[in-house]
Amino acid sequence: MTVKNTVRKIARESAEYPEALRHIYNAPEELFIDGKIVSSDSNAVAIVGTRRATEYGSKQCERLSFDLAVRGITVVSGMALGIDTAAHRGAIRAGGRTIAVMGSGHSNIYPPENRDLYDEIVKNGAVVSEFPPETFPLKMNFPKRNRIISGMSKGVVVIEAPERSGALITANFALEQGREVFAMPGNVSSAKSTGTNRLIKAGARLVEDVNDVLEELRYVMKAEEIKGDQKGPVFLKPDIGRSMSANEAKIFEVLGDIPKSIDEISKVIEIPVNKVSEILLRLELKKLIRALPGENFTKVPYV
Repeated sequence: MTVKNTVRKIARESAEYPEALRHIYNAPEELFIDGKIVSSDSNAVAIVGTRRATEYGSKQCERLSFDLAVRGITVVSGMALGIDTAAHRGAIRAGGRTIAVMGSGHSNIYPPENRDLYDEIVKNGAVVSEFPPETFPLKMNFPKRNRIISGMSKGVVVIEAPERSGALITANFALEQGREVFAMPGNVSSAKSTGTNRLIKAGARLVEDVNDVLEELRYVMKAEEIKGDQKGPVFLKPDIGRSMSANEAKIFEVLGDIPKSIDEISKVIEIPVNKVSEILLRLELKKLIRALPGENFTKVPYV
C-alpha cells in the first residue's frame, strides 16, 4: 500500500503537537498524522479494551463514547477491533471528534478490516502514529503506542479487559503519567471482565455513565469548551426519521437494546414474518439496526 499524500510529519516542537503528550516521559520526537489535531482535542478521554468484545461491552462503549463526543470531548483509542472500534464509531455517530493511535505506519493500516474506519476517523479527527509510514504492525509496537493513547488524554476508561490485556498496559501508563483511570464493571463470570473488575478493586473510578467521567475530570477539563448536559438517550438524528417508510419506522420503534426475534417483531407490529424480514434487511443496510446470531435484532445505539 502506498503512503497517502495527506500524511504529514510534525516534530515535538510543532504547534500542532498535542500539548499534553509533549510533557510525558519518553514522548515521541515526531508524529505522523493523517487528519487534523485542533485545540479542543486537549479535552480528550481515551477508551480502550479487548479486541474480542461482547455485545454488552460494545454497546456500553458506543454509548459512553457518544455521550462524551456530543459534549465536545475528543475520544482517543487504538483503532483495534472490538472496544476500540466501538469507541471511534460512537464518537463519529455523535458528530464529534476522535483520534486513533496506530501501532504501525500509515501505509500499513492495521487491522486491515478497519481501512474504512480509518477514512471516517480522518474526516472526524486524526489518525496518529509515531512510526514511519512503511512500518509493519509488529507486536512490540502496540504496547509502545499505548503510552501515546494515555498521554493525549485527561483520563483512560477501560471497558472489558482480560487479566493480560493491552488495555491494562494503557491504564498503567496513565497512572505513571498522572492521568485518571476509570473502569466499567463487567460480568464477574466472564474472563473478559477480569482485568476491569480488578482495576476497580485496586481503586480505579467505577464508570456507569458519562457523568462519572465528567465529575472526576471537572478540574482538569477546559470547562468553557464542554457543551451543556445532554440528558437521555438519543437514538435518532433529526433527519433519520424522514428517511424511513412507515413500516420501517414501526419496526425501528419496537427495537431497543434487548434483542428481539423476527417472530416477536412480527407479533408486536402485526406484519407477516416474510415482510418483516425484508424491512429488517433495509434497516440493516441503512445501518440503523444490528443483526445478531439466531435472527435476533437490536437498534444501533446513537445512530
